[in-house]
Amino acid sequence: MSKTSFESTSTPFFKSLKAKVNHYFTSSGKSKNGGEKLFLKALILSLSAVCIYVTLIFAVPHWSVSVVLCILFGANLAAIGFNIMHEGGHGTFSRYKWVNKLSAYTLNIMGGTIYFWKQKHNIDHHTYTNIEGMDHDIDIKFMRMHAEQPKNSYHRFQQYYWVLLYGISYIAWTLYQDFEKYFSRKMGKNGRPMKLKFREHFIFWITKLVYLSIYFLLPIIMLGFLKAIIGFMIVAVVCGFTLSIVFQLAHVVEETSFPQVQNGKIEKEWAIHQISSTSNFATKSKLASWFLGGLNFQVEHHLFPAISHIHYPAINKYVRETCAEFGISYLEHKTMLNAFISHLSHIKKLGSAD
Repeated sequence: MSKTSFESTSTPFFKSLKAKVNHYFTSSGKSKNGGEKLFLKALILSLSAVCIYVTLIFAVPHWSVSVVLCILFGANLAAIGFNIMHEGGHGTFSRYKWVNKLSAYTLNIMGGTIYFWKQKHNIDHHTYTNIEGMDHDIDIKFMRMHAEQPKNSYHRFQQYYWVLLYGISYIAWTLYQDFEKYFSRKMGKNGRPMKLKFREHFIFWITKLVYLSIYFLLPIIMLGFLKAIIGFMIVAVVCGFTLSIVFQLAHVVEETSFPQVQNGKIEKEWAIHQISSTSNFATKSKLASWFLGGLNFQVEHHLFPAISHIHYPAINKYVRETCAEFGISYLEHKTMLNAFISHLSHIKKLGSAD
């Protein structure tokens, strides 16, 4: 993959914004990591997941209760991803590196591979947000996410079948895409070649064996094949749908941009590119912020990925203020429903466009 760079002529915008954010931390004496608030949330989410799992496998409640618990377990896993794994992966959970590494590896407990995720998310997605062939998060099989992607006849139905694709995304990720990356040694078709050390080979296979044991083998032994598979499907679909839709509401809506690379360059500077390709939603909802790990403050996260989401509500006012000062459009939907409608409208237009 050829090297792509951003406009090197930097405006005073990001310099001014960083000065304000740095002043916030120096004047308040706060650390940029999550601290006690995040640790408490992580403890609640971890204990609730363990309790639900143990109840499902060993207490074996009535099927109606089990269905509800499976739904809650799927949502709980997604919340762990948003709040513990994501923070650890960015090194913002704690000031201690070993704690960040431990929290990042919760992804492996969920069946994913943190090594691949850091390459795909921290490097490709956060640097080249919404850029075709470089941000692999907008490369979804059978979906047309922006106008530069080729249109096929089946795309006119994507406004209906997106539910299925988003629902099976977690299953596809853990049971197919990770293996595709492992054996091809690439993030995507045009991705950079990866060289895996022995340690990563070992972790990959141990992760998959433990995942299959926890989510398939033990449930089948305790509950029987059919109940175990149905339970897993409910958990996986809820988790996959939740993870997918949060990303789509932040990047694939009508207002966000999908810049093209011209002669190896992107015409905007990096910070302004992040703002134009990212949208916030439901930032006034404390429940949404708590559950989503602040990912409804996606603009702030993309500008300051090395700062914990605990601080995004405070940083938000500086970002808005500086955007207004420099005449930069700041994208936000007031509610998740508004963002969801915008996403559906976006993929409908892309599917029906000539």
